[in-house]
Amino acid sequence: MSDGSSCSGCGEAQAGTCNGPANEDHILKERLGKIKHKIVVISGKGGVGKSTVAVNLAVSLSLSGRKVGLLDVDIHGPSIPNLLGLQGVTLQANNKTISPARFSENLKVMSIGFLLNSRDEAIIWRGPMKMGVINQFLKDVEWGDLDYLVVDSPPGTGDEPLSICQLIEDADGAVIVTTPQNVSLLDVRKSINFCKKLDMNVLGIVENMSGFACPECNKVIDIFKKGGGEIMALEMDVRYLGSIPLDPVMVTAGDSGRPFVHHYARTETAKSFEKIVMKLSNSKTGSQETIITGIQEMNDKNIKIAVPVAEGRLAQHFGHCEQFLIFDVDTGKKVITDRMSLTPPPHEPGILPPWLKEQGADIIITGGMGGRALQLFRTQDVEVITGAMPDLPENVVKNYLNGSLRTGENVCDH
Repeated sequence: MSDGSSCSGCGEAQAGTCNGPANEDHILKERLGKIKHKIVVISGKGGVGKSTVAVNLAVSLSLSGRKVGLLDVDIHGPSIPNLLGLQGVTLQANNKTISPARFSENLKVMSIGFLLNSRDEAIIWRGPMKMGVINQFLKDVEWGDLDYLVVDSPPGTGDEPLSICQLIEDADGAVIVTTPQNVSLLDVRKSINFCKKLDMNVLGIVENMSGFACPECNKVIDIFKKGGGEIMALEMDVRYLGSIPLDPVMVTAGDSGRPFVHHYARTETAKSFEKIVMKLSNSKTGSQETIITGIQEMNDKNIKIAVPVAEGRLAQHFGHCEQFLIFDVDTGKKVITDRMSLTPPPHEPGILPPWLKEQGADIIITGGMGGRALQLFRTQDVEVITGAMPDLPENVVKNYLNGSLRTGENVCDH
């Protein structure tokens, strides 16, 4: 600044020459103000593939044409340079600013791994030192105008995630990564409560290592338990973004610095990443509301969509509806071709999922559904969309077909 105004921090005639706290905050806010969306990737448990999720999320967003920054704030174990094949990159610094590394035209990267003398060098810092360097990564790095900044945090609820949540006051929210096992889910619950205490919106849960993607037949086989992340999301009233199956090639891709979604885009695991990215990029900032565009992910085929109805509108409580309307849909033309009304059997726990599967339902759109029913539909390979508003059933289906169905929280209280 050279307009003669004084710095509110110390009264310096030219605020641009002042290093006071007020000017530091101003620079930080100005830098972050050029970034439209900020997403923090966290997990309460180590070893769940959080950095892999962060890298593939950032790469996928960049491949869609968005300007993306990827910030690695894991001070003690920075892995982003390795995952992107950027080891040995030398950063350029000029006039107290740092130019981030470039993975591609649309993806900029910053990590303390770029500043170490060797890959075996240990960082032995306490909290204040770590918060200081994270502040520098946000304030002194020339991020420029970005559509997204994806932040990869180390596991737990310690200094690094706390610092990033406090420094990025207007973050869209956190993506929380888990695996299906109970030992991971217990720690991830703590991450959700961590976000709630800091008023950080939880954008959703990603269940990584969910099943095994067979390299021979491309089918996903449940060699471990599956669905724990989805049930936990329902129980803790947060969105479930999707599951990512294990794929042996993902290990090779990470070790060789070749982002999986870029080099193996046709695999089931890469497609799972794309679905999660679609949900995130269509999310309404700062809200649980989502615009469902799942119909765009299907090949041209005929499917059946079931909608529970009460008083002529979509029912908010799936298990207590008056009737079901089942719509025949041509996904290629995105039109309703037929419909029928069915009276459900007398209400008993667990009876509706197999009954609707017998009616040929491929998708259920409802206001709310309990965790047990959701799990049963999953075993029946029936997709469930919760949080839909109580509109006319035909409007609900049409909005789904044209990619404008708005959903919020799962409202079921049973």
